[in-house]
Amino acid sequence: MADLEGNLDAKKYAPQTPLATFSHAVRGASNLDWGMQHRLSRIINPETGRTVMLAFDHGYFQGPTRGLERIDLNIAPLEAHADALMCTRGALRTSIPPATSAGLVLRASGGPSILKDLSDEHTAMAMNDAVRIGADAVAVQVFIGGEHESRSVQNLTTLVDAGYDAGIPVLGVTAVGKELTRDARYLGLATRIIAELGAQIVKTYYCDEGFEDVVAGCPVPVIMAGGKKLPELDALTMASRAVRAGAAGVDMGRNIFQSAQPAAMLTAVRAVVHDDADPQDAYEIFREAAS
Repeated sequence: MADLEGNLDAKKYAPQTPLATFSHAVRGASNLDWGMQHRLSRIINPETGRTVMLAFDHGYFQGPTRGLERIDLNIAPLEAHADALMCTRGALRTSIPPATSAGLVLRASGGPSILKDLSDEHTAMAMNDAVRIGADAVAVQVFIGGEHESRSVQNLTTLVDAGYDAGIPVLGVTAVGKELTRDARYLGLATRIIAELGAQIVKTYYCDEGFEDVVAGCPVPVIMAGGKKLPELDALTMASRAVRAGAAGVDMGRNIFQSAQPAAMLTAVRAVVHDDADPQDAYEIFREAAS
């Protein structure tokens, strides 16, 4: 055949060059399957090793939270500016455009509402639906020290097993009840347990003292939870301190969608996380964007 003439001579095998190896910016991910590493790189920016996640999964137990009354109007316009979205499958299917380029983290545990004991959760979605949607990870609450600790641990390990089958990472969330102290001792315990049980990412709260030890003691990426609504400068300062202590980014909800200018606040948070902007400089970015 004419198209094969010279084909053998044209091949170059470079026998003196070792096979290429590829590093991964995600902590603890180098031994994971290709599919998991690929999905993690859609959540955590490979260039910075950090992420700005936009959380709006609050409705699964709070109902129509302030700022989330209309996800299609309040959140959908922001999705292009977030590295990843953390939401429920119901909100995703009804209110977020399928063409989004953001990574997708789906809430996979739930059960009680704010009218009940929140720690009494079960798995709330099957892994094959996460595959069907195209999720990059699923999230599960883990109540270390809570009344239903063992059940929430089982929720985590069940999803971890299913995630390995599907190539989908699991994000374990340290759920802190009113009776538990958000200090480094507790957060270090909870994050380490969640990672040891197989979660590929852990989301936890920030603490003023010892947060760097919490991060250092966890062998997978630690994402800081935004928590309650704070003044913009305070939220930016907390995010800055978290990433400078080693956090792989932030997962903010109320501090974004309850801000007077959500898009401007998201821009400022990105400056802190990805550009190491000083909080005061990021606040000026917020003010300029808001105006």
